[in-house]
Amino acid sequence: MSFLIRVQLPDSPGTLGAVATALGAIGADILSVDVVERESGVAIDDLVVDLPSGRLPDVLITAAESIEGVEVDAVRPYAGMLDTHRELELVEDIAATPSQGLAILAEGVPKIFRAGWALVVSQDNGKVRQHAASTAAPEEPLTELPWMPVERATVLDGEDHWVPPTWQELGTELATTPLGKPDRALLIGRPGGPMFRAAEVARLAHLAGIAAVVLDG
Repeated sequence: MSFLIRVQLPDSPGTLGAVATALGAIGADILSVDVVERESGVAIDDLVVDLPSGRLPDVLITAAESIEGVEVDAVRPYAGMLDTHRELELVEDIAATPSQGLAILAEGVPKIFRAGWALVVSQDNGKVRQHAASTAAPEEPLTELPWMPVERATVLDGEDHWVPPTWQELGTELATTPLGKPDRALLIGRPGGPMFRAAEVARLAHLAGIAAVVLDG
């Protein structure tokens, strides 16, 4: 079974290699490594690993944190695509079929950001409208979006009053960005985390900005 493990580690030579060695010692096979953020001597990395059948994911935490200075932010099952640099391909897909652009965007964004789902939403006179949803998006309807209009990409509080109870029960981390205009937003969720980092939010804003030009062009 594959797992996504997000780690904080000292941004120094050999540390990631030491983590890889520790994971290998418990039989975990690293499939990909994605650098999420680097700041003030600390790196945030996402590792997708295969764990032998019958082993609990807790062993990933124990192994990774056996390396000095390493902390595990989150571990969750992962069944997505491994390529995290598909922005250009996604924009090209939208440009090729603009009439289905919102649906293509919603379906593609979770794969790029290793999220659980994505929605394209708007709010008019207090009424929420859902324009597109990814395959795994929650079916529970949204009744209000108090954070709209949204002026810039931001992380949302997953325990705020507007968040459906089922999302809260799953510990869903949320981020959003305007999609061409403040009254239309791309909302993405990660049930069970990990939290969205500043670099990911900036990357989300950049992608949405390019996609909006193609959608509205």
